[in-house]
Amino acid sequence: MGSSETVEVTGHLMDSGILSRILDDIRDYGGDYVIEQFDVGHEANDPSSARITVEAEDEESLQRLLMRLQTRGVNQIDPGEAVVGVAERDGVLPDGFYSTTNLETRIRIDGAWYDVENPEMDCGLVVLESPAGLRVRTVPMSDVQVGMRIVIGAAGIQVSVPDPDSGSDTYGQLVGDTPYDKPQAVLVRQVADEMRRTRAEGRKLLWVAGPGVVHTGAVPALVALIGAGFVDTLFAGNALATHDIESSLYGTSLGVDLSVTQGVEHGHEHHVRALNTVRKAGSIAQAVADGVVTSGIMHALVTHRKHYVLVGSVRDDGPLPDVHTDVIEGQRAMRAEIADVGYCLMMATQLHSVATGNILPATVPLVCVDINPSTVTKLADRGSNRGRGIVTDVGLFLEQLALELVPDYRRG
Repeated sequence: MGSSETVEVTGHLMDSGILSRILDDIRDYGGDYVIEQFDVGHEANDPSSARITVEAEDEESLQRLLMRLQTRGVNQIDPGEAVVGVAERDGVLPDGFYSTTNLETRIRIDGAWYDVENPEMDCGLVVLESPAGLRVRTVPMSDVQVGMRIVIGAAGIQVSVPDPDSGSDTYGQLVGDTPYDKPQAVLVRQVADEMRRTRAEGRKLLWVAGPGVVHTGAVPALVALIGAGFVDTLFAGNALATHDIESSLYGTSLGVDLSVTQGVEHGHEHHVRALNTVRKAGSIAQAVADGVVTSGIMHALVTHRKHYVLVGSVRDDGPLPDVHTDVIEGQRAMRAEIADVGYCLMMATQLHSVATGNILPATVPLVCVDINPSTVTKLADRGSNRGRGIVTDVGLFLEQLALELVPDYRRG
């Protein structure tokens, strides 16, 4: 073996399975290891710690391995100083760039430590000069510009894993722990408590929702939650907004009358006619102002002055004029809305949930609700550290959540 480094990790290493995954990562990356020291916590709530020497065949392989281990909260004993290179092309990071995690990150430059301003996974780190001194922030590959100073390799970098004991016990688990047989009323109550706490702290509640919210008849519940102040920002695609507006205009969702769950004559064309109506108005907000759209989720967001970001895909009809059809611009619009987010709820949408999980810091608790267990598993695989996955019908979940949070809510 050509290169080695000693690293350390602290936490609930045994019961969480983190140590096993760390050792698997080392082997998967073609490396080897020696556990130099392992201290097991004496009490159930005591953390354990391990010191491990990892080896790889060359320095480049070692740096890749160290970056991978940092996604598990593993840090070098002696991190040294960060190495900085220069971007030579727009949209291209330098070879060997540090690939970021969504964990709280610090970087040492010229003997001083700097906090990374906006932790986000799968980005680079750019070092900036400012009147107040050096700043370090994540930069998506698409936003790299020629001349940017980009961190290379894992030297000089430390990450911090969120303390699972710092908040409610609700969020001591990975989102991949999907409770099939746990009492849903208790889970809903826990989520409601966290939402109240987040609002009391003055932080934002971010929602990510798919068209299943409309198809399951959950629009009245979500509208009630918006009116009660439990929705600050919504991320969605063209489909949710289109079917919500179709429901407002025609009483159908994808041509199905939600009051009797049956298709109606010519219902297949309702969503296209709804799209055309809003495009004629010029925007969703203008359609609301004109009195064309008089109910539903989008109507509630506009009338209560809440923010929303709609990002489309290649399969979209229309789309609505508010939808970002350039996904890079859509990502930028989403990033602009995540400051001060204290809690995130993800409802019945895999792609938008994963996209949001990718840009959120690991410190933001989240709950992912979907009838499909693969959705919450997919989110866990992307490295979302603090969250709860609930496998259930999103309509029933939102109905219970509205009853819990909105005192005068009654199903219409």
